[in-house]
Amino acid sequence: MKNANLENADDSLNQRRKMLKTGALIAGGAVLGLPGVVGAQAEKIKIGHLTPLTGFLGALGEYAVMGIKMAADEINASGGVMGRQLDVRSEDSVNPQVASTKAQRMIERDGVAVLMGEINSASALTISQVAARNKKLFMSIGARSDALRGKDCNRYTFHVDIPVTVMVNAAGEALVREGLVKGKKIFSLTADYLFGHDLSRQAKRFFAANGGNQIGDELVATDVTDFSPYLLKIRQAKPDMVATNLAGNQVTIFVKQYAEFGLPYPVAGFNLNTADAWATGEGNLGGIWPTVWHHEIKTPGTQTFVANFTKKYGKIPENHAWIEYVSLKMMAQAMNATKSTDSEKLIAYFESQAEFDILKGRKAYFRSWDHQLMQEAYPFTVKPKGQSKNKQDFLLFGEAVPAPSQPLELLAPTKADNTCKM
Repeated sequence: MKNANLENADDSLNQRRKMLKTGALIAGGAVLGLPGVVGAQAEKIKIGHLTPLTGFLGALGEYAVMGIKMAADEINASGGVMGRQLDVRSEDSVNPQVASTKAQRMIERDGVAVLMGEINSASALTISQVAARNKKLFMSIGARSDALRGKDCNRYTFHVDIPVTVMVNAAGEALVREGLVKGKKIFSLTADYLFGHDLSRQAKRFFAANGGNQIGDELVATDVTDFSPYLLKIRQAKPDMVATNLAGNQVTIFVKQYAEFGLPYPVAGFNLNTADAWATGEGNLGGIWPTVWHHEIKTPGTQTFVANFTKKYGKIPENHAWIEYVSLKMMAQAMNATKSTDSEKLIAYFESQAEFDILKGRKAYFRSWDHQLMQEAYPFTVKPKGQSKNKQDFLLFGEAVPAPSQPLELLAPTKADNTCKM
């Protein structure tokens, strides 16, 4: 028994010696900066990602999650950022109040390096306020309200998607060319929240400047699914054109019910994501609309992205999948270029107007004074019935605007017209 006790004591002593030796090696590795030894070097870079996964924008949020996840998988497979893997934590932003709470928790508890995402402009506003208070970078990816880039701007928030003004100008110029504005009576429906109000305000300015006559503008709650009362008002008003300032699946629901109602007035609008357009079904959608990207863009980057996305998820990517994908790639570029995740260094890099390949014909850059990404947009309508190859093929996209010979800032608000003060 005594020998056994001694043997156990010797084993215990040997184990302690091994632990001390291992600790000394780790400490020595830290001094020498040996890769793979220091725990901090292997620590993942946490990205706080918020996007609506429920409600009227939920379908778009699902594409957003797929897009950013695909970008993270590609970045990590190629060695990560500064040799570290990305850990993207996606959550349902739900509404502005919940989005604010989750953003604060991601910063305080989860220790995220940056915040990214969002589609709902009201939620993006609350996240940007959290970001500013905590001096943490927020890349607002899919929110389009002009107010976010105007009176509510702050130096910690950057905006990727095209703003309301660009959307209105992109579709509006096409409507003017088609003779649908000057001297015409226009009846509008507007989503009753921050984005819809911004869209309505800019649309009214555009119509007034181009000789249109706005005869009605009805506010529509974001949870409305029965448009019968509004369709009756449109029939009574007898407009020359119906213009929608709706959002998310509201547009899909309205377009379908409008087609069923059989009203003869052409419909156009200033906001329609491609997933919502696909959901309307061939034969229901008409008119002219704007978009920030589409899967038929003839660039090697877009075609490769579409092929890889379709292979990974079994479906064609929609514009929110694309924009989340390129946004994380831009963030990775900034981190690699600055060799840092520090918000101040990243802000300085983005404000330097560094260029980014966003899979379009022209590279994009952030304006330094309002943090808006300058990029091309596209008007679209629908193909003649019977020409589509599948359920996602009935849309007909126009050429990029601004044109290649024009400056990217042509359709965007000017500094003189903007109330942004960093």
